[in-house]
Amino acid sequence: MHDTTALLIELGAVILGLGLLGRLAGRVGFSPIPLYLLAGLAFGHGGLIPMAASEEFIATGAEIGVILLLLLLGLEYSASELVTNLKTQYPSGIVDFVLNATPGAVAALLLGWGPVAAVALAGVTWISSSGVIAKVLGDLGRLGNRETPVILGVLVIEDLAMAVYLPLLTALLAGLSLAGGSLTLLISLGSVGLVLYVALRHGRLISRAVSSDNPEMLLLVVLGLTVLVAGVAQELQVSAAVGAFLVGIALSGEVAEGAHNLLAPLRDLFAAVFFVFFGLNTDPAAIPPVLVPALILAVVTALTKIATGWYAARRAGVKTAGRWRTGGTLVARGEFSIVIAGLAVGVEPRIGPLATAYVLILVILGPLAARWTEPLARRFGRKSSPSPSPKASPVAEQPVAERSVADESVAEAPTASGSTDTAHSHG
Repeated sequence: MHDTTALLIELGAVILGLGLLGRLAGRVGFSPIPLYLLAGLAFGHGGLIPMAASEEFIATGAEIGVILLLLLLGLEYSASELVTNLKTQYPSGIVDFVLNATPGAVAALLLGWGPVAAVALAGVTWISSSGVIAKVLGDLGRLGNRETPVILGVLVIEDLAMAVYLPLLTALLAGLSLAGGSLTLLISLGSVGLVLYVALRHGRLISRAVSSDNPEMLLLVVLGLTVLVAGVAQELQVSAAVGAFLVGIALSGEVAEGAHNLLAPLRDLFAAVFFVFFGLNTDPAAIPPVLVPALILAVVTALTKIATGWYAARRAGVKTAGRWRTGGTLVARGEFSIVIAGLAVGVEPRIGPLATAYVLILVILGPLAARWTEPLARRFGRKSSPSPSPKASPVAEQPVAERSVADESVAEAPTASGSTDTAHSHG
C-alpha cells in the first residue's frame, strides 16, 4: 500500500511538473524538450532528489512515447507523398546525410567509442527535429513561404530514412552477425516497400477496415494495432519505432486525421515522459566531461545543416534569402536524436550525456538560428536580386497569403522539387 501511495505521489508530481514546464516553455516561445531533459537530470541518478518508486512505470511510458512519436509522424504522410518526395528530393537527402552524419561518426571514432557508437552518434547529429521546426515555422509565419516545401521535403526524406537506419542500428547494438544484420535490414526494407505498395494500391480498404464513427473504438483499434505491430517488429529485431511508423503510413484520409486528433494529446504526454526518462538515466556529473565535444559538434553540425538547406533550396529554384532561411530553420535537433541515443547507451554509456548536452544546445540554438538568418537573408537577397518590374514580378502573381517575408526569395521558375504538394507540415 505504501509503495502504491509513493508511486501515485511521484507520478502526480511528475505529470504536474511537466505541465508547468510546458506552459513556461510556451510563454517563452521555445520547445519544452530542454526543460524536460533538465527535469530528468534533476530527479534522476546523481540528481537533487532521485525518484525510485515510479522509475519502472516511467520506463514503460517512455517506450510508449517513442511508439506514439513515430505513429503520429507516419500519420502526417500518405504513401504517395513519400514516394513523390523520394523521387524529387533524394539528392538533397544524400547531401543532408553526408554533411550531417559524418561529423557525428568522426567524433565518436576520435573519442575512441568504436564503430557501433559511431553509427549511433552519426544518427544523433544527422536527424533534425521535425517537431521543433514545425513550431518555429508557425511562430515565424513562414508556412506560406516559397522555401517551406523544401524544408519539409528534407524532413520527409530524413523520416523515411529512419525506417532503414533504426533497424540497422538495432541489429548492430544487438551484436548480430553480418548475415543476421543483413537479414534484419532486408526485412525492414521489404516491410517498408510492402507497406508503401499496399497503401498506394489498397489504402482506402485498410482505412475503411480501421475506420469507426465512434472515437473510442477508433482510438482503441489504432492504438492496439500500433502496439501489436511495434511488438512484432521488435521481436524481429526491426525496431518497434519503425513498426509504429509503418502503421501510420498505412492509414490515410479521414481515418488518419481522426486518429491524429485523438492520439496527439497522448503523444504529447508520453513523449514528455520519454524525455524525462532519458534525463533520469543520465548522470549530471557525466555531462561536464563531454560538454566541450558537444559544443564543438553543435557548432559544426549547425553549419552543415545551413549548408544542407542552402543546397536543397537552390535545387528548388529558391533565391538567396530563402536559401539562408532554409538552412537556419533546419538547425534544430530534438526528439529523434534522443531516441537514437537512448537505444545506444547500453553499448556506449557516454553517448547519453553527450547527446543530452548536444540536444540542449541545438534545441535552443535552432529557433534562434531560424530568427537570426532573417536579417542576413534580407541583406543577401538585396545584394543578389535586382528589383523586379511590376509587370515581370513573380510575387505580384502570388496570393497575398503565400508571399514570402522577403519577396526576393521567390523563384522565377519553380522546379518540381519545390512543389508545395509534396509535403505536409510536421507535428
